Amino acid sequence: MLDNLPVLSLITFAPLVGALVVLLLPAARSNWLRSVAIIFTVIPLVLSLWLFAAYHPSSGGGAYSEQATWLSIPLNIETFKAVDSLKLVFDYHLAVDGISLPLVLLTSIVSTMSVLASVHIRKRWKTYYSLFLLLLTGIYGVFLARDLVLFFIFFEVTLIPMFFLIGIWGYYGREKAATRFLIYNGLGSAAMLLAFLILIGTLGFSMADGSNLSFTGNYDVLLSNLSNPNAWANIDAAEMRGFGIFLTDNARWAAFLLLLIAFGIKVPIFPFHTWMLRVHTEAPPAVVMIHSGILLKMGVYGLIRFVLFLFPEQSHSWSTVLAILGVVNILYGAVLACVQREFKLVLAYSSISHMGIVLLGIASLGEVGLQGALFQSVSHGLISALLFLIVGSLYERTNTTQLDELGGLAKAVPFTSGILLLGGLASLGLPGLSGFVGEFLSFLGLFGSMKWLTAIGVLGILFAAVYVLRSILNITYGALPERFADMKDARFVEALPMIALAALIVLLGVYPSILTDLMQHGFDGLLEQLQTRVGG
Repeated sequence: MLDNLPVLSLITFAPLVGALVVLLLPAARSNWLRSVAIIFTVIPLVLSLWLFAAYHPSSGGGAYSEQATWLSIPLNIETFKAVDSLKLVFDYHLAVDGISLPLVLLTSIVSTMSVLASVHIRKRWKTYYSLFLLLLTGIYGVFLARDLVLFFIFFEVTLIPMFFLIGIWGYYGREKAATRFLIYNGLGSAAMLLAFLILIGTLGFSMADGSNLSFTGNYDVLLSNLSNPNAWANIDAAEMRGFGIFLTDNARWAAFLLLLIAFGIKVPIFPFHTWMLRVHTEAPPAVVMIHSGILLKMGVYGLIRFVLFLFPEQSHSWSTVLAILGVVNILYGAVLACVQREFKLVLAYSSISHMGIVLLGIASLGEVGLQGALFQSVSHGLISALLFLIVGSLYERTNTTQLDELGGLAKAVPFTSGILLLGGLASLGLPGLSGFVGEFLSFLGLFGSMKWLTAIGVLGILFAAVYVLRSILNITYGALPERFADMKDARFVEALPMIALAALIVLLGVYPSILTDLMQHGFDGLLEQLQTRVGG
């Protein structure tokens, strides 16, 4: 049945339709606005689960690819004597595979839990839910787009609503946090755009019938041309070089480094991390669930999809550098998390550390490590969403997240404290929970080629045990402050997403193949390129 539906477009644009419906509703009807937002967030969840059930890793996601030309502009062909026509073509091209589908699933799950957690939003509901749904359309588009221009548009769409979600509904330093978010990510977008222009301007060409040349941002065309040095054998070489179509080594390295910076800011890779700390501490918890759980993974996805696949030789040459950056992330984030007195900052530095583990998996350039990096991304998305969901619930009741001001909450809110303990144990990598699987696969993938760096990186797990247990013990054990004596445990609307996220963390921990099987064959093209072009 999925073959007969534009399921990828439905997943991508259902939230946008929901945003338009929200704008048509009365601003004072908070229950109506919330219900519409939930409905149009659940629709992509149902469709993505449907897609997951129908997806066959061996055949890939080609059956669900959607492609159409949405812009075609004729260009001057006087430069070329061997072609009859030259066009600038941009495609509406969506596709899914074993790399993007896990992240689409993660987006649908975390966004549904986040819209439920938005019960704590107290003002401007109409604006909030319309921006929230617009943000989701941008995120889905990023994970599904297979045209560079379309990808860039969706990537930019995520920046504007996120800026306002932080700046309007955040805490005391929300304006500065929103501004820093926009500046850093804007610089990353500029680097990405320049890299895309280099790629499109030098290798974004396809020959339809030997005489009609198209100038395109289609990802598959670029990947094919980069993989095939004889792609233009049927065209006069001197003429093509004069037009600048052949990607020189310098241009290739420039595009590689620009994309590494662009997506490194998003991950974030040290030292491009400071903006993320402010967002984690100043944005409302429901928004941080989206940011930490999903938006950071856009950087991981970009590194895999564009940096590794398009530039395997450069990635292989820089694999040690990527591993060192990963180790720096792990230790820097873990050590600073150990000394924080603000629980949100503990989680922020923890995210930096866990993204370092993802970098180690990427640096391995092997199937096990790459699967570990993707698994760790999904696992961290679920765990961080759960922990920030709990942060929001506790802040509503205590009006603080300072560790020194909390304590003994296991007596007042035993259910929430128990879920907090489970999330913390998953974060430190306890076997049987999802955090262990992602970390183990990432370290195992790198161990064969970089044993010393792997050993140093493993030290981060020891620090994780320190900052996680220290924080949880400070919050849940000890004397209960008198002002919290009458504190109520989580309501149903809060408990439901807590249970759902906790269940998924346990499920992936005891049955990881439900996700690893999905990833099978997703990295085949990259591994083949590494084998033939690099000899790895």
